[in-house]
Amino acid sequence: MANEGIVYLVGAGPGDPGLLTLRGKECLELADVVVYDQLANREFLAWAEKATEKIYVGKHAGQHTMNQEDINALLVRKAREGKVVVRLKGGDPYVFGRGGEEAMELYQAGMRFEVVCGVTSGIAAPAYAGIPVTHRDCNTVMSFITGHEDPLKPESTIDWESLARGGGTLAFYMGVGNLSGIVENLVRYGRKPETPVALIRHGTLPTQEVVEGTLATIVERVRAVGLKPPAITLVGDVVGLRASLRWFDQRPLFGKTVVVTRSRTQSSDVARQLQDLGAQVLLFPTINIEPPQDDQPLRQAVAALSSFDWVLFTSVNTVDSVFAALDALGGDARRFGASRVAAIGSATLERLRVKGLRPDLVPSRFTSEALLAALRDAGQITGRKFFMPRADIAPPFLPDALRAAGAEVTEATAYRTVPAAPDEDVLNVLRNGGADVVTFTSSSTAANYAAIVRQALGDLPGNVLYASIGPETSSGASREGLQIGLEATESTIPGLVAALVRHFEGNKT
Repeated sequence: MANEGIVYLVGAGPGDPGLLTLRGKECLELADVVVYDQLANREFLAWAEKATEKIYVGKHAGQHTMNQEDINALLVRKAREGKVVVRLKGGDPYVFGRGGEEAMELYQAGMRFEVVCGVTSGIAAPAYAGIPVTHRDCNTVMSFITGHEDPLKPESTIDWESLARGGGTLAFYMGVGNLSGIVENLVRYGRKPETPVALIRHGTLPTQEVVEGTLATIVERVRAVGLKPPAITLVGDVVGLRASLRWFDQRPLFGKTVVVTRSRTQSSDVARQLQDLGAQVLLFPTINIEPPQDDQPLRQAVAALSSFDWVLFTSVNTVDSVFAALDALGGDARRFGASRVAAIGSATLERLRVKGLRPDLVPSRFTSEALLAALRDAGQITGRKFFMPRADIAPPFLPDALRAAGAEVTEATAYRTVPAAPDEDVLNVLRNGGADVVTFTSSSTAANYAAIVRQALGDLPGNVLYASIGPETSSGASREGLQIGLEATESTIPGLVAALVRHFEGNKT
């Protein structure tokens, strides 16, 4: 075998990024080239390096971006170039995924390859629908069957008689278009018409749909709701357990599409919390966080940290920026000396603790007004020296109010908020009314969202709920003509998520 290049045939699982194996993630991180399918969640591509070549070769409903022979040739060619190639396939490469054909082509070409198994949708989709594919009270046999055989075969090779009379659970892949034929064959060869059936579309994803019935009714029910592929068809008594065991679609935000406007580097925490509650999350970063164009004022203030009575941190970004400047100066938290530290927000508090600082003051409400009141109540304003690292567009309320009360305030730009390039896919969702909620965690995210969307769509969509992390953000959003319909009681990411849960649970019918 040749020593140059290798192809990893990686099963991406059924769609939920959490079901990709650790080995699969490792391969993506190593990849020079990723060749990916229609059914592979594109979130997986974020684990590859930005410079990695990404090639889409998806196939669906008779539309082929690239035929199988050309995909095989592509894998061989890239491997011969000495590349680390990941062939990312939905489900498992060897379960109705044509991975065996690709592996054989690589073997015959003398190329190295490795198979990385994936969670197959015939198991995962039922599990997320609340259906265990095996249960000792229901079945002792489990069968996986293609619902779409090779059209070039002269006749079916499926043993319908054995499947019908075997009494086990049947999972048909890619069978929506041939559902009536599947039902007809099973009943003809002995399956009872009252046998439970479920079709699961987009299994494990927030867009999951489940249609239930029996062999006697399922074709009409699927036709009535207009269910489209891809879907798994599950036949057997285990389907009846869904009434008790369904969990995925019972989560409070299931079926809701939430747009997150935070910077991409800061969106993972809120996105994960929303996804864990069932929401489909669309990342639409409206800002990028960048260093100040002139960092000398920040460096000078950081070099003199111990000369201030108070250092005020108003966000996680200010903490990161100050400590980056400290590191560049060869210092650490000891440079604060006797200076006291105040923080707005639980996330800012936690980041300071990670850096080795425990704030002396954190107001109960996470606003500039609350911090000002707390300092005033403590008699810590008049005659005191303050350092405030800030965003370039931060409102002047707090430093102005401190100066008016007799304090000396040194400000320095710690970071800049720069408008991000718009995501066309999310703009299309907004254009078509597909978003339920748009979240804002700062005035700048709201302002940039309004500018981007107005430029792209002509106006702001009126059929979406705008949700704010707190009063300062709500005020900034209102100035941009955004009508805030929901505001977090506690100005934190968990507080914003909790507000969304309360809103949608309160509006359930």
